[in-house]
Amino acid sequence: MLASSSLLLWTVIILLVVYFGVVTWIGKRGSAHSKSMNGFATARGKVNPWLVGASFAASYSSANLFIGVPGLAYQYGTSVLWYTLGCFGVSWVALLLFTKTFWRYGKKFGRVSTLPEWLGKRYNSRALQVLVTILILFNVYYIVGQNVGLATIFETVIGIPYFWGIIIGVTITILYIGLGGAYAQMITDGIQGILMAITSILIVISLFWTIGGGLGVFGKLTDGLNAIDPNLTGAVGADGPYNSVLAIMAVQFLLFSFILMPHLLNKVLSIETEEELAPFTLSAGLVLCVISTLMVIGGLAARVLFPNLESVDAAIPVYVLESFPSIIAAIMIVGIISAILSSTDSLYLGVTTSIGNDFYRVLAPILSSKKIAEKELERKSLNVAKGSLIFVGLLSLYFSLERPDSLSFLIQFSFSAIISGIIAPITLGYFWKKANNYGAIAALITGASLYVIFTSYEIIGNIYLAMFFSSVAAFAVMGIISGLTANESHEDLVLKKTI
Repeated sequence: MLASSSLLLWTVIILLVVYFGVVTWIGKRGSAHSKSMNGFATARGKVNPWLVGASFAASYSSANLFIGVPGLAYQYGTSVLWYTLGCFGVSWVALLLFTKTFWRYGKKFGRVSTLPEWLGKRYNSRALQVLVTILILFNVYYIVGQNVGLATIFETVIGIPYFWGIIIGVTITILYIGLGGAYAQMITDGIQGILMAITSILIVISLFWTIGGGLGVFGKLTDGLNAIDPNLTGAVGADGPYNSVLAIMAVQFLLFSFILMPHLLNKVLSIETEEELAPFTLSAGLVLCVISTLMVIGGLAARVLFPNLESVDAAIPVYVLESFPSIIAAIMIVGIISAILSSTDSLYLGVTTSIGNDFYRVLAPILSSKKIAEKELERKSLNVAKGSLIFVGLLSLYFSLERPDSLSFLIQFSFSAIISGIIAPITLGYFWKKANNYGAIAALITGASLYVIFTSYEIIGNIYLAMFFSSVAAFAVMGIISGLTANESHEDLVLKKTI
């Protein structure tokens, strides 16, 4: 804990004050671009595509890759590398495959601010748009995971009690997102992505003086893990989530699907021209390669150096504090905190814009006794989106009060539930002209419901396998129902090659 080193403690505090001041200033600057729902949700064309790509990678990574997955590596060993290697390789391939068509559909539909709206217009279904918004509320658990990660850092590093760490994190994030919307989120995430890349590189470099062995450092690390438990060095784990070839394949399926998460695909909607998609995807791939594959090595090294930690999620904070000079450690701690905030702000923005744009904006005209003018509806939906930041923040704060056993598992549960519901409607919506709203709604309900049932009742104990089988069922249901109900009006919604 930093409390024992006044230099380290005050360096971290000063850096955090400066950091929070900068992101709040960026948020205030972004307020000029957040006066409409579309500007608040996407800031289309206002941010350089290279920076949007770095923002995508930072939002992808979060507390999961900087604390949760290294914690799993600390607990289960090298089998966890299947997850981190897939984050770059499999996820980036998926990004390359999905980005252009998703962007082109958004261009065809005109005003598209969110993934639920994209699906609603693709299938000409407001019911689907509202249902996807409800499903996205699972992201509250994802936000809880980020809150827990941030509070763990504050508690481990600075000595701030867990409860107050959560309050600080929630307050700061809501403040700058409420002020600047997508513009503030992407600018700050782009900066955070660069800090995260530097932190990841430093973790690997540090092995040369913490583990030792020169160019044979990774061999020595493997020997150290093997001396503790031979199961820690297996390609397939003896226990845990990576304990079979089928489970590992399911992990790769999850990582391929992960780029479909609403808070990530929204980044594509912020790109103004098709020519800007190339620098966006290249930037996302380069930054993601660094920050997704290197941090887990710190978790493995922590197991060798500090084999008896009470919490596996403390592996990276403890490793950084014990392995680096005070100033460098302080900078890296701020880098880890930025990793957490980079996803938290994206998640808040994704959930709240969907509440305003896809829930209120769709239902208000239907439920109102009198017609609402378009400008009035735009203004009110934007206010609902910004106002719901407080509601979502308080809700995530409440659920964060009880620390979960595993940060990584909590986060992966939340996004797996969402992916199980949306993967079939998005994928078949690209490639199959008979995909229609009836099939999409049935797939959404089938995939998400089965995932919750499989995991809640422990019918399928492995969360990755649960998502895989839920998604397969969703594809099957959508295929059958769309095939039986499709007509020419549904086929007319498919993107034409001329676009």
